[in-house]
Amino acid sequence: MSSETPNKSESSEESFKQPEPAFGWTSYAEQINGRFAMVALVCIVLLELLTGQGLLTWLGLL
Repeated sequence: MSSETPNKSESSEESFKQPEPAFGWTSYAEQINGRFAMVALVCIVLLELLTGQGLLTWLGLL
């Protein structure tokens, strides 16, 4: 019974492998969209904390 373990350099390369930019529904596009969504959510929360108003009120929609 032999179990093959990947070489240390191979496993580190695989774990840090980033998807390449491409058009369409790719894992890279989903990763970037998720990061922008997280940044936007943090900005909205900070805006509400600093102004004491909700986003819609701050935009003048309510």
